[in-house]
Amino acid sequence: MADYVLSCCSTVDLSLERLAQLDIQWIPFHYELDGVEHLDDLGQTMPAEKFYAAMSAGADTKTSQVNVHEFKEHFGRIVSQGKDVLHLTLSSGISGVIQSAEIAANEIMAENPGSHVYVVDSLGASAGYGLIMDKLAELRDEGMGLEELRDWAIDNRLKLHHWFYSTDLKFYVKGGRVSKAAGFFGTALRICPLLNVDNVGKLIPREKIRTKKRAAAAALGKMEEHAEGGLAYDGKVFISHSMMHNEVKELAAAIEQKFPNLAEPVQIFNIGTTIGSHTGPGTVALFFWGDERVD
Repeated sequence: MADYVLSCCSTVDLSLERLAQLDIQWIPFHYELDGVEHLDDLGQTMPAEKFYAAMSAGADTKTSQVNVHEFKEHFGRIVSQGKDVLHLTLSSGISGVIQSAEIAANEIMAENPGSHVYVVDSLGASAGYGLIMDKLAELRDEGMGLEELRDWAIDNRLKLHHWFYSTDLKFYVKGGRVSKAAGFFGTALRICPLLNVDNVGKLIPREKIRTKKRAAAAALGKMEEHAEGGLAYDGKVFISHSMMHNEVKELAAAIEQKFPNLAEPVQIFNIGTTIGSHTGPGTVALFFWGDERVD
């Protein structure tokens, strides 16, 4: 058994079952729904269907990151058990949460000489961030040590591809990511923007595509272009989504047909309440290992 603990934030958007299977500890972000604060607890108290139904009905949402005190409690609990910590955060291009994690880690190490709490920027989000954690758990179980695993995460995090498309621009307009005019015409023309996470961890619009079927095909095309080993890709694929059940099943089936050597069937997860507060329902995100993101 490793003498350290892998840790992440709830914004990995994996299921409780998957995180338990991987033996990864996690700490929740916060969100508000019509002014009422909740923990982003991976759907335990707010199922995805209920959350996105509220958003569709016009509920206001707001998110807040994990603070220093919460991180200190989280890290301190692990260190008190005689374990070191490797914690990966949501991308710094999306959130400033890494700053709170680093402050807390330094204070815990100062209070507990000889302990190690390493914080790494995942430069990822949602189940892409989750797929990085999945790989780190695999390497831990193969015997990789704490410092080596930290360095591996830093050296390989840009090889994790994130491709998103959205079928509803209303929430991008509401969040200021798309202008009202662009949102109106985009909706009228059935435009589904294709976005990815760039090499500094920011979500960047890449293409404007008409209809969700073409957007899904474009995402699959990006995997064909960038996946490690091309069509011989034998890694894992995660998909996260917000109320796009039929579409993600079709996309997963297409991926499994196109890439017959996958390490396991495509895994499908809900986009959680933190990320979902900004994307709303109607988003699909595809994640896989590939060539290094350079822009």
